[in-house]
Amino acid sequence: MPENQKLINFLNQELSNFAVLYIKLHRYHWFVQGRHFFKLHEVFEDLYNEASEDLDEIAERILAIGGKPLATMHKYLKETTLHEAQADDNENEIIKQLCEDYKTVIKEIKETGGSLADEVNDQPTADLLNEIHGRLEKHVWMLQAYVAYE
Repeated sequence: MPENQKLINFLNQELSNFAVLYIKLHRYHWFVQGRHFFKLHEVFEDLYNEASEDLDEIAERILAIGGKPLATMHKYLKETTLHEAQADDNENEIIKQLCEDYKTVIKEIKETGGSLADEVNDQPTADLLNEIHGRLEKHVWMLQAYVAYE
């Protein structure tokens, strides 16, 4: 087993999470309802485009460090730590669920990903995970602020 196999496995888990997020964000984009429909419709499009970029970056990083990225929905659903969309199409429920998903990914990066990258002295992977971590924290802050007075 390669020295970095645990890191590759972790990255495949996060790849799976971003694949699920990508589909969820499309659902939210298509079905959101409420008085903020127009704004949220636009925000969810931006977020699924970002998730697509993250998906690609993670997969390419897995390849760059000698691994094989997962590439089927069956495998994504098996490896993800997130759940498929469960919220109704009410905007507050969607935002709450999305924040929880982002918090899950943040926690996994903080508690596992960074140390796995450090163990194998893989600074580029640590940098990628830190960048995603910081961006998702900002999304959580902004989404929570958006519904703070609902």
